Amino acid sequence: MANRRNGALYTGVTSNLVKRVYEHKNDLVPGFTKNYDCKLLVYYEVCGTMENAITREKQIKSGSRKNKLVLIEGMNSGWKDLYEEIV
Repeated sequence: MANRRNGALYTGVTSNLVKRVYEHKNDLVPGFTKNYDCKLLVYYEVCGTMENAITREKQIKSGSRKNKLVLIEGMNSGWKDLYEEIV
C-alpha cells in the first residue's frame, strides 16, 4: 500500500486481499496505513500458503526501500491503484 508515488509504503500479509485493502481504504484499520493515508494498492503477490506469504512479507519488509520500489515499478510502473483489478 502507498499514499502516493514514491511516498510512504506499507507491507502486510492477509488471507483476504480484497477485504484488507477495503479496510485500509476506508480507515477501518488503526495504525500506519491510516496515519500515513496509504490507500493505494500498488503491488501484491499471491502465495500458495500462509506460511509462504509470511516468509515473503518478512523478506520484503527487511529489504531496502530501493528494492521495494523496484518491485512496485516492475509490476506497476504507473503506480495506479490495483484495487479495481482484484475486486
